[in-house]
Amino acid sequence: MMRISLQLHRLWRRLPAVVAVCAGLSAWWLPPVSARETPAHAVALMYHRFGEAAHPATSITLAQFEAQLAYLADEGFRVWPLTRILRRLREGGEMPDRVVAITIDDAYRSVYEQAFPRLRERGWPFTVFVSTDAVDERLPDYMSWEQLREMQRAGVEFANHSTSHGHLWLREAGEERSAWAQRVRRDIERAQTRLQQELGTDTNTAPALFAYPYGEFDARLAALVRELGYVGIGQHSGAVGAMSDYTALPRYPMAEAFADREAFARKALSLPLPVSEAQPGDPLVREQNPPVLELTLAPGGYVADGFDCYASGQGRAEVQRLEDRPPRYRVRAREPLPMGRARYNCTAPAAGSGRWYWYSQPWIIAPGVIDPDG
Repeated sequence: MMRISLQLHRLWRRLPAVVAVCAGLSAWWLPPVSARETPAHAVALMYHRFGEAAHPATSITLAQFEAQLAYLADEGFRVWPLTRILRRLREGGEMPDRVVAITIDDAYRSVYEQAFPRLRERGWPFTVFVSTDAVDERLPDYMSWEQLREMQRAGVEFANHSTSHGHLWLREAGEERSAWAQRVRRDIERAQTRLQQELGTDTNTAPALFAYPYGEFDARLAALVRELGYVGIGQHSGAVGAMSDYTALPRYPMAEAFADREAFARKALSLPLPVSEAQPGDPLVREQNPPVLELTLAPGGYVADGFDCYASGQGRAEVQRLEDRPPRYRVRAREPLPMGRARYNCTAPAAGSGRWYWYSQPWIIAPGVIDPDG
């Protein structure tokens, strides 16, 4: 994996668990939130590998995974396919509290060998985002098409994760914007074609999902994904709600370094912070570092006075409240963010429940990227 692809894992390991301290009450004792108290919401969990000790940054131990599944079952969570959640949210229908989706990126072989049997035993659906070149090339770490078909017959959903698993936002040397758009369009459309050739023409259509490789996207890539008719799926944390950005929906990454029970419970129980406007709209940072984020919040069940934000690798960020009605905040890290991927995670306590509203702003820190087209 390229050096830029490891930045998130390195930075996230250093992010202090300050939100855990603020939570106070043990998360698994918290009461449910009724549909009257907060709009429809759900949480998407994201995995890569299972029980692969050689890849701790993207793998979860089998003991950790089994403990997480047991927690979801014991605490009354409903596991829905991601497509069902998104259809319900877009239709404006009601949803029960404590709904989660299990998603897995890259179609590694350990998904078939380890995750699939455990999830099938519980009768739980999940979604695998497939980078099709790795499967077509029969790389040893990846599943085969026959294994994917077996899983599909058991109810597993498959979706688009590109053909190449490249850094799709990044233009090649000397590449014009139009050529970049054509190349990326072909990459995404070819993956969709291969999925439907191997798994059936109705695969990944209701709705069509596209998970950004490495969770990386900028405004132009997100616009292209929307133009192609996909719901964009990221790797930044947070719960999903009707006000979420459907070109870049959040998921909570799961790996060995951040899979303890309390942290997992806090994420599974989180609620979507109702952000009505976020500026800038582009995660790509070429110049101003640390970047400035301005958030405007819609009314909700959060405690505005408890709003706070944290920067990858630094802990608490500078937060300035610009307006009270509606609440508007200015957020800035205390120090420049390192090259690669980073985040601002913003939270606010839920009134009276001990749970947390959550919003994550992903960044790509790439000062060397020059865009001659502006």
